[in-house]
Amino acid sequence: MTTEPSPDHGHAGPPGSIVVGVDGSPDAARAVSWAAQEASLEHRPLVLLHALDTTWQAVDAWRSDGIADTYEMRHLARQAVRATVDAAAQGVRLTYPDLGVVASVVDFDPRQALIAASRTAHLLLVGSRGRGPVRGLLLGSVSVATAQLATCPVVVCRPRRGQLATHGIIVGIDGSPASAPVLDFAFRQASLHLAPLTVMHCYWDPVDAGAPRRLHACAGRGAMQRLLAEAVAGYTETYPDVELRLELATGLVDQVLARAAPESDLLVVGRHHRSAGRIVHGSMATTVIQYAAGTVAVVPEAPC
Repeated sequence: MTTEPSPDHGHAGPPGSIVVGVDGSPDAARAVSWAAQEASLEHRPLVLLHALDTTWQAVDAWRSDGIADTYEMRHLARQAVRATVDAAAQGVRLTYPDLGVVASVVDFDPRQALIAASRTAHLLLVGSRGRGPVRGLLLGSVSVATAQLATCPVVVCRPRRGQLATHGIIVGIDGSPASAPVLDFAFRQASLHLAPLTVMHCYWDPVDAGAPRRLHACAGRGAMQRLLAEAVAGYTETYPDVELRLELATGLVDQVLARAAPESDLLVVGRHHRSAGRIVHGSMATTVIQYAAGTVAVVPEAPC
């Protein structure tokens, strides 16, 4: 019988790290690439984290190899996972030799591990679908749970359909004070990546219910135009390098933002759980990441 190695019970990264979930899937590889570039730009440590669900790993091992020893199953599973995480870390170090990289394997449910890591992380990244026991879901339960419950912003790296031209970063806001962290995140990303930023406000117009459309702010409705202008006023001084565009859009907010995702390098939405009357609340953000074809950042809004 093989002696089981001692598990790593923490994500082992310093506070303020950028943490990315790693499982060997193509979507996770996309998240690792995004996270490594972000960590390099922000001069932050990068943590590559795999949460080893030993129950499912053991079942898979037993089914494929007929191994009956639980310790042996876990040992083999941990070896395979460690090799995957170490290979990902090595790839990052080759591209970013000056970047501090931590490769960590923990014995927890992936959702619990990532949510726990978010309490001290600066940013959390996950792929939209990973390698788990249920592969037929549109969006993995890990991605959904992390986006809904993480303390820090979460970036979900979804595959983009086709080769559409992208036009920088799009952020959806409702103009309330609670959306300030969402704007903070979007402006900082635009400045870091030297990307243009579109600040979009979505609203429902019964007259236009049958034909949702997007309107440039200069041709839009006066009150909403002022709301957008007031919301970004301070940021234009802080980030004078950001090319800014204000835009109004009519239609259901989740549908409008999901349709906008393929046109952006990054779509930023807020997450708010307490009020179903808010424009972009928890369920809206979840719907957007489920259907948007592209990378989506979900940012916790400020408490009301």
